[in-house]
Amino acid sequence: MSVVTEQTAFEQPNPEELASVYAEIAHRASNLISEHVQRRLRKGIQPPSDELGISRAFMDMMARLLSNPYKLAQAQMNLVWDYFTLWQQAMLRFAGMDPAPVAVPSNSDKRFRDEGWQEHFMFDFIKQSYLITARHIHETVNGVEGLDEQTARKVSFYTCQYINALSPSNFALTNPEVFRETVRSNGQNLIKGLNNLLRDIEDGNGNLRVRMTDTSAFELGRNVATTPGKIVFQTDMMQLIQYQPTTGKVFKRPVLVVPPWINKFYILDLREKNSFIKWLVEQGQTVFVISWVNPDERLAEKTFSSYMEEGLFAAIDAIEKQTGEKEVNAIGYCLGGTLLAMALAYFAAKKKKRIASATFMTTLTDFSEPGELGVFIDEAQVESLEEKMFKRGFLEGTEMAGTFNALRANDLIWSFVVNNYLMGKNPFPFDLLYWNSDSTRLPAKMHSFYLRNMYLENKLVEPGGIEIGGVPLDLGKINVPCFFISTIEDHIAPWRSTYMGATHFGAPVRFVLGGSGHIAGIVNPPAAKKYGHWIDPAAELAPTADEWLSGAEQHEGSWWIDWQKWVTGHNGDKKVDARDPSAGALKVLEDAPGSYVKNRL
Repeated sequence: MSVVTEQTAFEQPNPEELASVYAEIAHRASNLISEHVQRRLRKGIQPPSDELGISRAFMDMMARLLSNPYKLAQAQMNLVWDYFTLWQQAMLRFAGMDPAPVAVPSNSDKRFRDEGWQEHFMFDFIKQSYLITARHIHETVNGVEGLDEQTARKVSFYTCQYINALSPSNFALTNPEVFRETVRSNGQNLIKGLNNLLRDIEDGNGNLRVRMTDTSAFELGRNVATTPGKIVFQTDMMQLIQYQPTTGKVFKRPVLVVPPWINKFYILDLREKNSFIKWLVEQGQTVFVISWVNPDERLAEKTFSSYMEEGLFAAIDAIEKQTGEKEVNAIGYCLGGTLLAMALAYFAAKKKKRIASATFMTTLTDFSEPGELGVFIDEAQVESLEEKMFKRGFLEGTEMAGTFNALRANDLIWSFVVNNYLMGKNPFPFDLLYWNSDSTRLPAKMHSFYLRNMYLENKLVEPGGIEIGGVPLDLGKINVPCFFISTIEDHIAPWRSTYMGATHFGAPVRFVLGGSGHIAGIVNPPAAKKYGHWIDPAAELAPTADEWLSGAEQHEGSWWIDWQKWVTGHNGDKKVDARDPSAGALKVLEDAPGSYVKNRL
């Protein structure tokens, strides 16, 4: 079968225009290379260091692999046998038969969905050959015995990165869709793609920053983060948003949402139809949300305590002034949930009750099994990161974003490489990817404390392991009702790890497991009727996550409804007149979403 099933007529490019385009590309490329060389010369050219310990990990793996030549030979023979089977299958297909494929991609693998990968003999052979090789490489390195856990994790992760990078879908001549478009357009897609590549390098100041979406299509307050509200209070660390009520009566006790400061709060207010914040308002809640500052070197000395005292505590005090209510129903998302857990333990130690109920969205408090992020966190890597952070006072947001993107490289890196640079297309406007590209910095002191005390030493689950303001924290002393919502496909806060954290709490805990992942499983409005969730009818925590799941029942649709029933049960039915942000005791500073969130890198 021909790759090009139909030749489409198109207008030949004007030679003068084409020459001008080539000249512009050459000029820009030359400038970028020159600037890169100059930067290297100014810094002093040094051999690259192994900051991540990748070379050491692979040297250790290879030494142990080569020490067992029988096992290595067996792996090689298995690979040769699969190649031989593929060759037989290819010959049968070439002869007009329809044999079963030797290797097929998983249902979730989007790289090989174009029909050319199945219908054309050559591309199908390339695809299967790649899948066979990828499987054998990964099985071989994962099967090496004697590696310590961190080294094995590192080898497995970076082997996946290598395998993903070499996928035939990432190259023009071995991707049928790109090949088709190149023939159809006489290579114009590659010219456009080169321009896109140069643009992204220029935008990244010499570093490639792959554009995931058309950022010009979005504006905060216009088509994202549009729920009406006011900024009623601010500190150096945050702005406090109070949202305009849409019901005549509201629950007496306000809700405070504590988002993570690794990302910005408006993931919970992307669009009207999936905005958790808008939905809360519609349920008759008085909603306050913390919008964290995007810090620079001036906030380098800010600590985890700063986020608690100048953020969460200051917000609760401001809400009391605004509404007269001393207690709030608090919701913490991801790192915001970790902060919320620490605040609960602090209040328990001080015998204060400022939080009446607490909800934790995909929140880690036990970091003994941190999931895929653990590959980036060991003593050597943390020391290297600290050296960089303390020099400039913060962790650059793009570095954190790059880490998260690498966890899902095929979806969040290579798919855009193909679309932008090989197909020559501009990325599609997508609000979620706009938010994902809106990175935030992290103060150096705070992030060092977080990595060391949580990920490296797992001190939060130790009674008194962490102190805030001289107060030792003990999760076991927490005595307010807690609701945990985790998601089954979460690769940032694995649900079994969040479940382990919940078992350390002294308070009654309701654990709910949602479908999908870290974002989609949380931002899952009832109207969408998607994903579903699991609830244990016994409403008690089992000793282990798997035991809990074996007794849980699956329910259709969003977990939001179950949460609303739970929080109402702890809230009481008492309602008051709707609270206008402009009529409270606090002075309105500006309209939501505020100025802090608009500070882009």
